[in-house]
Amino acid sequence: MALSSGALEGLIIQKLQAAGFKTSGEHAQVGVIAKAIAEAMVEHFTSAAEVPVTGGSSAGSYQIK
Repeated sequence: MALSSGALEGLIIQKLQAAGFKTSGEHAQVGVIAKAIAEAMVEHFTSAAEVPVTGGSSAGSYQIK
């Protein structure tokens, strides 16, 4: 499954709503914060993630793109 910053953003907003944060209205900033966090997480995961292949002719460590 591919990482999606949009889906992650929605999940972050849902969790913040459940925790009692105000997510709508003139001064609500939860959407902006959730978007920034989601984009940073996806960027970090995709740039740092590696998968180890421990056997066969493809043995080694490969970056996930």
